[in-house]
Amino acid sequence: MNDVKELTENKSIWLLYGLAGVLTIIVIYYQWLIGSVLALVLAVLMYITYRTEALIKQRTENYISTLSYRVKKVGEEALLGMPFGIILFNEEFQIEWANPFMNDYFDSERSLIGEDLSDFSEALELAAKDEEDEKWITLGERRFQAIIKTEERLVYLFDRTEQIELETLHDNERTILGVIFLDNYEELTQAMDDTSKSHLNSEVTSILNNWSNDYGIFLKRTSQERFIAVMNKEILTQLEKTKFEILDEVRELISDQNVPLTLSIGIGRGTTDLPELGDLAQSSLDLALGRGGDQVAIKDDTGRVKFYGGKTNPMEKRTRVRARVISHALRELVRESEKVLIMGHQTPDMDSIGSSIGILKLAQQNGKKGYVVFDPDGVNTGVHRLMDKIGEHESLKDWFITPDDSLDIVTKDTLIVVVDTHKPSMVMEERLLNKTEHIVVIDHHRRGEEFIEEPTLVYMEPYASSTAELVTELLEYQDGPLKLDVLEATSLLAGITVDTKSFTLRTGSRTFDAASYLRSKGADTVLVQNLLKEDLDVYVRRSELVKNATVYREGIAISKGLRDENYGAIIIAQAADTLLTMSNVKASFVIAKRHDGKIGVSARSLGEINVQIIMEKMNGGGHLTNAATQLEDTTLEQVEEQLRGIIEEYFEGGDEE
Repeated sequence: MNDVKELTENKSIWLLYGLAGVLTIIVIYYQWLIGSVLALVLAVLMYITYRTEALIKQRTENYISTLSYRVKKVGEEALLGMPFGIILFNEEFQIEWANPFMNDYFDSERSLIGEDLSDFSEALELAAKDEEDEKWITLGERRFQAIIKTEERLVYLFDRTEQIELETLHDNERTILGVIFLDNYEELTQAMDDTSKSHLNSEVTSILNNWSNDYGIFLKRTSQERFIAVMNKEILTQLEKTKFEILDEVRELISDQNVPLTLSIGIGRGTTDLPELGDLAQSSLDLALGRGGDQVAIKDDTGRVKFYGGKTNPMEKRTRVRARVISHALRELVRESEKVLIMGHQTPDMDSIGSSIGILKLAQQNGKKGYVVFDPDGVNTGVHRLMDKIGEHESLKDWFITPDDSLDIVTKDTLIVVVDTHKPSMVMEERLLNKTEHIVVIDHHRRGEEFIEEPTLVYMEPYASSTAELVTELLEYQDGPLKLDVLEATSLLAGITVDTKSFTLRTGSRTFDAASYLRSKGADTVLVQNLLKEDLDVYVRRSELVKNATVYREGIAISKGLRDENYGAIIIAQAADTLLTMSNVKASFVIAKRHDGKIGVSARSLGEINVQIIMEKMNGGGHLTNAATQLEDTTLEQVEEQLRGIIEEYFEGGDEE
């Protein structure tokens, strides 16, 4: 670099020599002797400068030549010795050249040149054809990140195996927090003596301690019915592979009352923030308990939830304390409100209408105006008959309003009571939920991930036969004598009758108590039967669906409607109910095209198979023995194939939402 600098400076010297030559000529003209001496000196200096410049030029050329060689040599060495793979391919996706790095992953005698890119990696060839910029591929036991330069037909391959292993190790060591709750411990131990209670405690503690020791879990009991579990993701993965067998082990503990003890586990994961992890674990436990208990709920920081277990019918509570507390709390909320708006789910059934009428009477009992939000265009035949009766009823018909009318009268001091659903997307008028902060949810379905945000009061009991049963109990605990006329009491009884299939499914002692109370208030069982009568053409179309049923596996019947026929939602549901009455059928599924173009699936079971879990896999939901879903942009055949796959997965274990 110094030689180059000197060469540049010499150009300026030659300009000075030119100027000196002109001056020398002038001196010779006036003083030729002095001028001649100066000319001689100038010639010597110019010669020396010329020789010096030639030497510098030669040295510069040698330097540049050497540098070019070194750069070229280093480039070749770098290209051949780069710690990542380089592949060039032609327009036919054949490998034209590959650097030696790739030979480490193949036999030394094998040459990649001339091979098809698909022989090297089919995934890489497809990515190159699709002009993708990046693709992760597997070669042997190694994982590579492929950077594809489509225009240059060039691929860079970076070995990320160690990086992935490190990330996996870090991910597996992430903290997982769990909250374990003994669902019915308090109820079981209420009537026990100290010896029996101590024995049960000892057995439960022993089972859980052995379980935690086997998997390396830190377990700490914080109360008689609650434990805290700390583990990592690797341990959680092992537990998921076993489908949380601890649920079955604890359930096998039979108390003196011949009632099994069950537990629920809420697990939080996916974040390193410990307070957030604790909130996720508690939220998961609430979700598991809201779905009936005896299951595991795993929730991550994105809101995604997985469920395991939950395949047994939730136990009916043995006391009425909760019903009385909820009834009194609801009474205070009603009294503090300006008015009460009651709404069920879209396309309401008997349970939705009956429980809405019950809450309407509760509001009136406490001196407040109540209105039932109802869409007359979205009802089935049975509800039509009930609504016709209500239309003839002087004191009821005026309290039924349309969704549009409800939006006109709602205020911030209005109390909204949602019955027979807890999903905002399914309520009669979702916009009402944003008009007030005072919302009550009363439902008998197992809780799903979609839930009304921040309700003031929640009364969800998955053990109950129907929402009408829950509302009837709430009415029993209101102050003063309750006045129910025949139609009002019959509406509630009809809701219970429909959801229990005439008291054959999901009935407990509380169900009959509620029915007895309604009967004492004048409920007419003959009127219930008249409301539930069906038309002949409905019976014929339902029979068609039943006729098409086949037994998929032992105890499971699947029926599929005709491809070009549309069926009402009620007919599909009734066909599933009918199939359940057949011998040796434990669960039934009916798939058919609905009038709105969607594919409807109705699922029913006798309780041994949890159809709610199966329907949740298909973006539906419901109850353990009664569930459904609706699917768009699909065919009957595709839905049937999907259903069969989910049923197979169900019998293997874990559930995901």
